[in-house]
Amino acid sequence: MTWQSPERLWLLAAVLALAGGYLLMQRRGARYAVRFTNLRLLDRVAPQRPAWRRHLPAGLFLAMLALLVAGFARPMDEVRVPRERATVMVAVDVSTSMLANDVRPDRLGAAKRSAHEFVDDLPAQFNVGLVAFAGNASVLVGPGTDREALGAGIDRLAEGITGAQGTAIGEAIKTSLEAIRSLDAQAAEEVPPARIVLLSDGANTSGRSPESAAAEAVEAGIPIDTISVGTAAGYIDYGGGRPLRVPVDGESLEAVAELTGGAYHEAASSKQLSAVYADIGTSVGYRLELADVSARFIGFGLLLAVAAAGTSLLWFSRLP
Repeated sequence: MTWQSPERLWLLAAVLALAGGYLLMQRRGARYAVRFTNLRLLDRVAPQRPAWRRHLPAGLFLAMLALLVAGFARPMDEVRVPRERATVMVAVDVSTSMLANDVRPDRLGAAKRSAHEFVDDLPAQFNVGLVAFAGNASVLVGPGTDREALGAGIDRLAEGITGAQGTAIGEAIKTSLEAIRSLDAQAAEEVPPARIVLLSDGANTSGRSPESAAAEAVEAGIPIDTISVGTAAGYIDYGGGRPLRVPVDGESLEAVAELTGGAYHEAASSKQLSAVYADIGTSVGYRLELADVSARFIGFGLLLAVAAAGTSLLWFSRLP
């Protein structure tokens, strides 16, 4: 935290002086009571007063002054501000291995449910698009603010929807970048603040390499958050008692995230997947800016003023 007018913090010395004066007055009162030798008469003319309650209004009043002084010094702090034209592309693996049920109900079903939660929590002004990929990649929903269309696109995610077998992580990145650049006329020349969230369960098996596609994302200044969903024990049943092991492989996804400045996450359950999306949602599409937060200090100071006045009136029938 910084201060626009730090010299005004010297007024805190006056608050400390008031606190010192209050303590001095309390000690003088205590010495006077000791010099009063007729204890029976003292008890009648000065009955016992509440110990801590008589100091609380004064303490609240002094704390109020300190907060008001801090607000007067115009404090500045970092706040999260939504980026204008912020764009998020969600790329979901729909290859056959995503039918493994080591994540309930299966990897793809968990991905769809968590994707719904993720986009619902994003600010309404964010442009959000959807890419499905297996052996190749295609845009199911272009980036925009129509959440109903996006929700319908997520519901349409299904194994084999792209018409090709395999896992084309590099193609998914390339397709997402092209969708971002097609957001509007300005995006072709100046790429908007954007992020790609890519979910898969395996290594790249077809198409361009993830590294080359990630290099394009780096050049465009677009980080990629990757999510590896599944466990080492995952398998799919081809029927006829022929299970095929499809262990999760997040090595390529981790490399992509590291190269582009994004974050790599592992999700071995539906609960973990929802938590990962929630974590990504708190950072995507925002920037940190220094802003005047003096209202915080003034607001808390006013609350303390009300508390000081209320306790003094309640217990002593007077204002502090």
